[in-house]
Amino acid sequence: MQRENEAQPDRAPPSRGVAGDATRTAALCPTLDLVAHDRYRYSAITRRPHFLWPGGKRLAVYIGFNLEHFAFGEGLGAELCPGGPHPDVLNYAWRDYGNRVGVWRLLRLFGDLDLPVSVLANSAIYHYCPEVMDAFRARGDEIVGHGRTNSERQGVLAPEEERRLIEEATDIIARSEGRRPLGWLGPWISQSPVTPDLLAEAGYQYLLDWCMDDQPVWFTTRNGGRILSIPYPQELNDIPSIVGRKDNGEQFATMITDTFDEMLEQSAGQSLVMGIALHPYLVGQPHRLRPLRRALQAIVARRDDIWITTAGGISAFSRTLPDGIVPA
Repeated sequence: MQRENEAQPDRAPPSRGVAGDATRTAALCPTLDLVAHDRYRYSAITRRPHFLWPGGKRLAVYIGFNLEHFAFGEGLGAELCPGGPHPDVLNYAWRDYGNRVGVWRLLRLFGDLDLPVSVLANSAIYHYCPEVMDAFRARGDEIVGHGRTNSERQGVLAPEEERRLIEEATDIIARSEGRRPLGWLGPWISQSPVTPDLLAEAGYQYLLDWCMDDQPVWFTTRNGGRILSIPYPQELNDIPSIVGRKDNGEQFATMITDTFDEMLEQSAGQSLVMGIALHPYLVGQPHRLRPLRRALQAIVARRDDIWITTAGGISAFSRTLPDGIVPA
């Protein structure tokens, strides 16, 4: 099958429509002319081929653990409460609690429950608090590229500037870990029209920015390439939940257990991916850590029924499946 983004130049005007279904839709509704990304086709999850995860499991569960560092006195950053003009000491210090205290509480929790994690790391963490990365390296956790800092977005950059951001973050991780990261999550889930192309060309095997599915999906990239999209949650994510909707720790923990119970039931007929996105400055706070512990304990109690893994583990296994199993 010819790939629709083949030989697409940087920042080319987005194409319109998707071959096949879009042509039929246009015939039925000739005034409809929506801009499309052309990265993947529509695929109803109920009509896909069946497959099993390793060990014959049907539900894969992973934790995406975000380690982020922020500029002082400028740039972006989540807020506990509406901040004043820079330097916004209240919110900067609240976020820094995650790297000084919260991360160590969560490391102990992950160890107690024997939970692997995918560490989504700003490369600035290696300079600011390298002992944190030493601790995750000692555990053997996967390291995922997460930009340089969450004080910036990559999607607003010109192509060469974005390429440089990806290269800089990748090089720091590779030098520190002795191997390059294979997965990427953009700071603030920020992508330009060519981000998947740049990631594939930089040697990345998967990205986490798109939350449109409960299974991996192949993305088309230019020049006949492709990159895998692994489901990363924006609902089961403590920033949209706690910062955005102002949920408390109990509500977020209930979301985790309700999602797990429902997806475990759904997976009886179809293999699925459940991700949990965490930030130490949020769930590392004592009043949120306690209900999170209960939620994760409920998941590990069903360890024999599920595949507890990493985003990279899901990507590696998905790439071994025959063509046509993973939607594209």
